Amino acid sequence: MNDKLNQYLNGIFAPYDGLKSVAELRDDLLSDLQERFRELKAEGKDDEIAFQMTVDSIGDIEQTIQEIANLSRSLERQVVINFSASNLPNSDFGGVTAHKGKFESSALLGSDFSGADLTGSSFKASDVREANFDGANLTDCNLSVLDLSGASFHQTILVRTNFSKSGLGGAKFIAAKLTDVNLTMTDLKETIFEDCIFDGVDFKSSDLTGQCFDGQTFIGVKFDKAALNEASFKGATLKNVAFPTSALTKKYYRAVKTICFDGAMMDKLTYAALKGMEVDLSKVTVI
Repeated sequence: MNDKLNQYLNGIFAPYDGLKSVAELRDDLLSDLQERFRELKAEGKDDEIAFQMTVDSIGDIEQTIQEIANLSRSLERQVVINFSASNLPNSDFGGVTAHKGKFESSALLGSDFSGADLTGSSFKASDVREANFDGANLTDCNLSVLDLSGASFHQTILVRTNFSKSGLGGAKFIAAKLTDVNLTMTDLKETIFEDCIFDGVDFKSSDLTGQCFDGQTFIGVKFDKAALNEASFKGATLKNVAFPTSALTKKYYRAVKTICFDGAMMDKLTYAALKGMEVDLSKVTVI
């Protein structure tokens, strides 16, 4: 009768052959059925009745098996991406999905990550100069302390992305929305920003000397201790933007007054903070 139970389960599990988790379920179920059959026989049931009652006792098991199989296949498709300490200049990663991928301490000069979903990935200590991240999803990615000079971020998804202390000379951020992005302690003098939206971005202690932010949008952005000499915000929109207003050194006070806000629109709080530093706001519209 054990052979008959085996054959019965083989028929049910045949479509899922090769899936480890399903095979383990089959073995456990066979053991349970054998035990149930022995109990029914001990109660005086004949073989056929005991067999039928045994298989009936598991109910509609096929739906459960299918759910486990689907989950197992999904997990098996999730490949762990680890390219740490790799020599991969000019590699093509365009359009790949690599959640929590490891690209640390690697040579990735000129590599193409356009359209890739790199959510949660880390590029710590890698060379990613001139890399292409156009249209990529860099949510929760660690891109801190890197050489990103010449890299491209056109319409890139940047949410909680960490660029702190990285080299971004010549890097281009075009038509990108930066949400809660960390750009602290970063040299941004030669970084190009065009048509961007900065929402909750932190520029603390970064060098923005001569930076052009004309026509761009700033919401809840922090410029604490940032170097802003000769920076331009012509035609920009600023809402709840924090320029430091206390404990200013004379040097910083003079630097803030060199910023151009001609044609900018700003909320009352931002306007008041800048007015208190005697910044020229004669051509600003308060919204």
